[in-house]
Amino acid sequence: MDNLSVDHLTGINNLTKADIELILKTAETFKQVINRPIKKVPSLRDITIANLFFENSTRTRLSFELAEKRLSADVVNFSAANSSVKKGETLIDTTNNILSMKVDMVVMRHPNPGAAKFLSERVNARVINAGDGTHEHPTQALLDAFSIREQLGTLEGKKVVIVGDITHSRVALSNIYCLQKMGAEVMVCGPTTLIPKYIAELGVKVEHNLRKALEWCDVANMLRIQLERQDIKYFPSLREYSMLFGLDKKLLDSLDKRIIIMHPGPINRGVEITSDVADSDQSIILQQVENGVAVRMACIYLLASKIER
Repeated sequence: MDNLSVDHLTGINNLTKADIELILKTAETFKQVINRPIKKVPSLRDITIANLFFENSTRTRLSFELAEKRLSADVVNFSAANSSVKKGETLIDTTNNILSMKVDMVVMRHPNPGAAKFLSERVNARVINAGDGTHEHPTQALLDAFSIREQLGTLEGKKVVIVGDITHSRVALSNIYCLQKMGAEVMVCGPTTLIPKYIAELGVKVEHNLRKALEWCDVANMLRIQLERQDIKYFPSLREYSMLFGLDKKLLDSLDKRIIIMHPGPINRGVEITSDVADSDQSIILQQVENGVAVRMACIYLLASKIER
């Protein structure tokens, strides 16, 4: 079996193109598994995985938990909201307490950028980053890449626009790294206040006109406006945002080509995209959710092969 070049999945930035290729190829096999009548494989029967969520999550946590159970791993779920973290316990203490119960792998979501890398350097377990603040969300980028490739056959030379709150989005950063490594062209589109100054240094095109961005792309990834991460107002109102950067069916149908619509979820219907776009045949939002389980199975499986037994 081919091996990943990394011992932890803390960000896309640390992966090689061959790593990404291996994860996507492995995910194809697992997608066949989860579509069988019996959706389980015994691959990780002797592995225990702890899901540490220091930040709210529904989709990602369920997706990881399902992926772990499909691989027959033992799963421990930890939510910071009702834990000793509230009593002042540190991240390292929390994790070491869990690891002393003989846990082999940690899947962690944390509000602080760099938390997963920090943890991976200090604990004796494989670490998967399920989102660290506004930094990275590697498994989301991998499932997005998998979903695009499934639709278009390849990522090489494809044009992907990421629309919305780029400044606060870990999905945007991981997607940019992943798509570029796989040979795609990337553009970001949104209000000037929501596009970070450094973005052009990443070799990304910047566009402030949604129609122009849509006319350029093959795929539009519509990001959620992250009001919970915005401590100041970056635009006058959600209504104004949706008028300028929201995608409705009229705009979609007026393009002279067919493009694919993606969204990492949860959707603010009527803000980033209208319901008729979200539910249209150009939207692959539910396929993204399904692919998320297969891709996370692949990541867990490949990292588990590096655990010293």
